[in-house]
Amino acid sequence: MAPPLSKRLKRTLRYGLLRTALALVGLLPLGWAQALGRALGSAAFHLAPGERKKALASLSIAFPEMTDAARLDLARRCFRHLGTAALEVAVAPRLSQGQFDRLVDCSGDALAAMDRAHTAGKGAVCVAAHLGNWELQAWGVARHGLPLHAVGKENVDPRLTRLVDRFRAAGGVRNIWRGQPGAAVSLLRTLRKGELLAMLIDQDTNVQNVFVPFFGRLAATPRAAADLVLRTGAAALVCLVHKREDGTYRPSSEELEVPRTGDPERDAVELTARFTARIEAAIRAHPEQWVWMHQRWKTKAC
Repeated sequence: MAPPLSKRLKRTLRYGLLRTALALVGLLPLGWAQALGRALGSAAFHLAPGERKKALASLSIAFPEMTDAARLDLARRCFRHLGTAALEVAVAPRLSQGQFDRLVDCSGDALAAMDRAHTAGKGAVCVAAHLGNWELQAWGVARHGLPLHAVGKENVDPRLTRLVDRFRAAGGVRNIWRGQPGAAVSLLRTLRKGELLAMLIDQDTNVQNVFVPFFGRLAATPRAAADLVLRTGAAALVCLVHKREDGTYRPSSEELEVPRTGDPERDAVELTARFTARIEAAIRAHPEQWVWMHQRWKTKAC
């Protein structure tokens, strides 16, 4: 059934505004886009009270020892970072290879665990998070020559899904949309070919979940990454990225030991907990770079 006319008009307007904004921002030099992103993020902090309230509520759970003033400052820096990251994504297609490599530093051992897993030919599930600039991280991996497939959920507006498809394809990243026919087969085929699957597991979404600790409280966490590792024998990698003080992004990759107790359910929960512990540690190190306005503890354990 088609959505109501009012909803279709709203989506068309949103899509048109987004395309126009991307076209205009894409003409800016990187430095100008980053400055504008910081300004827009600061404005959003003041003009979006609902999102600010959600961020502060999440921060009160994660950092109960902080003062209200400290949490308010951290939320402000979070909005500013996300505004900057969004506009960096908008200008990325116009950056030269040299400019991109300076912005996203994949040199040295940044992607070593991913390289080893790919060379071994057994495939890898690369767990990532909404930290730093995860979209540019994926570009960096693909431009490094690694076959990366990003797993995600389609937008309710197919035009936005196609927009994401085109952006990721421009960086060499291939998409597998969970709702499309044959998605499960594509996931297994990718791993059997020895390629890499990127999966974001740091949000409470409408998928099969297990409850594992996150900042001292049980959080519903997608289990598909752990299930795929246990089923296929693929490497279990944690692949994260953060922005350094000089404004550049530094990816990292780490292989985790996979539990094999003979109890698949227990092993899936334990591996998901290990993934989540690494994500939490990275967020604690760079808390202003995570999406605190997401309601991470929305689903309650029975």
